Amino acid sequence: MPNRHIASPVPLGAQWRASARRALSIESEGLQQLIAALDGPLGDGFARAVELIRKAKGRVVLAGMGKSGHVARKIAATLASTGTPASFVHPAEASHGDLGMITADDVVIMISNSGESPELRDMLTYSRRFAVPLIAITAAPESTLGSGADVVLPLPRAREACPNGLAPTTSTLLQLALGDALAMALLEDKGFSAHDFRKFHPGGKLGAQLKHVRDIMHKRDELPLGNHGMSMAEVLIIMTRRSYGCFGVVDESGRLAGVITDGDLRRNMSPDLLKGTAATIMTANPKTIGADALASEALEQINTLKITSLFVIDSEQRPVGLVHIHDLLRIGLV
Repeated sequence: MPNRHIASPVPLGAQWRASARRALSIESEGLQQLIAALDGPLGDGFARAVELIRKAKGRVVLAGMGKSGHVARKIAATLASTGTPASFVHPAEASHGDLGMITADDVVIMISNSGESPELRDMLTYSRRFAVPLIAITAAPESTLGSGADVVLPLPRAREACPNGLAPTTSTLLQLALGDALAMALLEDKGFSAHDFRKFHPGGKLGAQLKHVRDIMHKRDELPLGNHGMSMAEVLIIMTRRSYGCFGVVDESGRLAGVITDGDLRRNMSPDLLKGTAATIMTANPKTIGADALASEALEQINTLKITSLFVIDSEQRPVGLVHIHDLLRIGLV
């Protein structure tokens, strides 16, 4: 009987890696074509599209069918999260009443590689009838969609990564990349900052990174503070009571002059420790952070300095808060 278990001359893993490399190389070539196309009609259309969107009083409405529809949903989400109000309207649902979601103040972006998806026609007709600005993303600028749009963003006819040339792969990647480029151009035009970004991302680890130190710091009576002359016996009592593993030493003007940490106590451990004062043990010129800094900045400092807490100071160097590694853990940042 023939041996059905003869090993393949090329391990399957190697074949799969080769397949992955081919697909990624083809898609990479497509992205390079997209970049080069910005020097031609695509670049002209891109500038006009940004101008249309930035002047719109309403939202950006994205639409597409099949894989282009999935891309349109993602672009809408990216625009909305970066300061450009946007939503997705399904073309088939639009023909059954959802066209009422689109107003003359909006801008419509329709995505179709062929530009001939029949489900788009009612929305296309509606946008023309009510003078709603229409941007088309298509590889066929001469198509029904491309011919009817106010602005066309012509995609290069790049080779699909699918070996049969059928499954939308490179084409959908270019649609997505162009949508991201639009979102980033609008973001930069608005001067949209990380602080603005936080408004739309309050949850998850990203939301935690974008919280401000003032939102999580301990304040007022919670702070372990005292003056230069405070005895170490008193310092230890306050450090133990607050449980932050540190103590802030303030000068006569209320400015933070130094800190005492658990490490300082270990380094100065001796029978005479309790006879000293805060000034004799403290580390001067401690590292601090401002209340308006992001929580991610506090985490970076804590990790870099290999410490567990940071005092928060105001513009006059006075301690107004304290952020501990446990606070960063609590909000899910670590």
